[in-house]
Amino acid sequence: MAENRASAYGEGVPCWVDAQLPDVEAGKRFYGELFGWTFEDAYGGSVWAHREGEPVAALARKTDGRLPTVWTVYFATPDVEALADRVWAAGGQVVTAPVPVGDLGLAALVTDPEGAVFGLWEPGSHPGFGKRHEIGTFGWAELYARDTETANTFYGDLFHDALFGPDARPDFGRAAVSDVFPAEMPPHFLVHFAVEECETALRTVNRLGGRVQAPPFETSYGKVAVVTDNQGASFAVLERVRWAVER
Repeated sequence: MAENRASAYGEGVPCWVDAQLPDVEAGKRFYGELFGWTFEDAYGGSVWAHREGEPVAALARKTDGRLPTVWTVYFATPDVEALADRVWAAGGQVVTAPVPVGDLGLAALVTDPEGAVFGLWEPGSHPGFGKRHEIGTFGWAELYARDTETANTFYGDLFHDALFGPDARPDFGRAAVSDVFPAEMPPHFLVHFAVEECETALRTVNRLGGRVQAPPFETSYGKVAVVTDNQGASFAVLERVRWAVER
């Protein structure tokens, strides 16, 4: 069932994702075919991806070729400046100070103590996902960390209610980098998108010019495969039995 867009996400809940790409048009072709997304122009030359008429992600053109081609997950907050201060006080860094994104909201980029980058989003007219936890939409965010105990302490304190509160339904987990990636891979967030079947999605990724980084493996939250798109941005496809029920 689609989310009620009139209601804001609670602090610490993943509420939006975007990809910084060298070629947005190529991204539209890749993700449009893979996930059934349609697109509309949005703020600052980016495009919003829609699934069944609801916003599910954004694609933006990189303004600096030295920046990584990457998917970023944003966590909701009612006060982005206060949350950025808490990130810094807990040992993280503020990469991009809070800035307005038109009337859509306020955004900031920060890191945790190990350097994993994530976004903060204080909603204005745009609360975040119009759909999530459905086929072709955001399904999970996994942090791959070198020190999972440090990560658990940092995020457990930062997003306590979202992770452990009485109404918490977390779609954010932590794992060791070495569980899936080479040990030299830096800590990072991996955005997961829901699919009917991993193997079918992987065939489409390959056909569209992407590649498989990690073939399907079982996790506590479903079957996952890690891929890159045709421009090098990494993400994961997630197969769960319950997707069919939730739709």
